[in-house]
Amino acid sequence: MPETSVNAARIELAPAGTLRAGLNRANFLLVNKASALNDPSGVAVDMARELARRLGAKVEFVTYESPPQLADAAPSGAWDVGFLGAEPARAGTIDFTPAYVEIECTYLVPAGSPIQSIADVDRKGVRISVSARSAYDLYLSRTLANATLVRAEGLDASYERFVADKLDALAGLRPRLETDVSKLPGARVLPGRFTAVQQAIGTPKGRPAGAAYLREFVEDVKRSGFVAQAIERHGAHGLTVAPKVGDS
Repeated sequence: MPETSVNAARIELAPAGTLRAGLNRANFLLVNKASALNDPSGVAVDMARELARRLGAKVEFVTYESPPQLADAAPSGAWDVGFLGAEPARAGTIDFTPAYVEIECTYLVPAGSPIQSIADVDRKGVRISVSARSAYDLYLSRTLANATLVRAEGLDASYERFVADKLDALAGLRPRLETDVSKLPGARVLPGRFTAVQQAIGTPKGRPAGAAYLREFVEDVKRSGFVAQAIERHGAHGLTVAPKVGDS
């Protein structure tokens, strides 16, 4: 498959013969919450195992409870490849592949809210609860002009803050919001999306052969159907295979 030398990639990604794969357990679409810490399962896990197989390496999983924790660990060398959202704010320390899957992000609004569309959210006085330093928080921090972000540590905390403080909207991944809305009579998930999180594979800066190999690997597993099969196998509804590079 890849044009990049497997040997050169293995030296950079698994120098001791073991590929250390960083996982974000907060993303239940990619890592099954019910799976054990020492034996995880999910779409990202399948990707890591396949990558290790192609490199001729063993795989070891390094788990984190949030995407910021995973991203922050990159400079320490705690992991060789990480499965997380590709965001410009993280690109200073991590080289990212193109996305392998996308996840729609939208808002949940409470019962009786006058907000009817995503365009209505970015207005003065609107307070949005968001999981701090998530990929969609980083996106909204760049793009919102008028609304105020109210940050909480993690998905559960952002939901609890939204409810307790009677905030105007809860930002999040559509699959999670469609679960949350069932707990709040009269609440609504807004149609459309304000962005789609680009879930990618990253490797710490300074591994050029490894980064090139990962880019080729991601394009190959999208093209071959491996990603689509993993989504189906794990029932990860809400994930969409990302377009191949060059597709419109």
